[in-house]
Amino acid sequence: MTNQFTRRATVAIVALVLTACGSSVKLEEAGAPIENRAGSGANKGPSSSSQTGSANNPSDRAVQTVTVGTDPSTDPNNPLSKRSIFFDYDSYEIRQEFRAVVEAHAKYLQSNRDKRVLIAGNTDERGSREYNLALGQKRSEAVRRALAALGVPETQMEAVSYGEEKPRATGAEESGWAENRRADLEYLK
Repeated sequence: MTNQFTRRATVAIVALVLTACGSSVKLEEAGAPIENRAGSGANKGPSSSSQTGSANNPSDRAVQTVTVGTDPSTDPNNPLSKRSIFFDYDSYEIRQEFRAVVEAHAKYLQSNRDKRVLIAGNTDERGSREYNLALGQKRSEAVRRALAALGVPETQMEAVSYGEEKPRATGAEESGWAENRRADLEYLK
C-alpha cells in the first residue's frame, strides 16, 4: 500500500512540475495591463515556413548536436542559426514551432558556459510605448525562463525589452507587424 501511495505521489508531483513549466507568468505583474488577444481572430503571425523552414519537415524541428570547431550559426539547417522566436498578437507564450529553437540554444549554452546571451523582446507598433515595453519584457522573460527550465544558468542570460523601438519590418499591415512580434537571441562577445 505504501509503494502504491509513493508511486501515485511521484506521478502527481511530476505532473505538477510539468504543468508549472508550461504555465506563463501573469501579465499584470509587468505593471502595465496587457491583454492576451491571440484568439481574437487576428492573424497569428509569420508563416512558419518563412522563419523556421518547413514546419512539417521533422529535420527542421530536430535539435542537432553542435560539433566542436564549427560555427553552428552559419549552417541554415541548424536550429542555432535561427535567432528569433515569434509570438502571436498581444501574446508572450512561446509557440510550439519555436520550442526546438529554444532547446537548441539551451544545449549550446550549457555546453559553452563562457557564452552569454541577451534576449531582446520586441513588439509591433500598436499600443502605447509603456504597454509595448511591458509586453516586450514579458516575451524576453518567457524565453529566459524556458532556457532556465532547460538548465541554462541565470548568469549566462539577460532579458531586456526594446518594445516597438527596433522594428525589423516597416509598414502598417499584418505581415510587418508579425515580423516585429519577437524575441531575438543576441550572443555577447
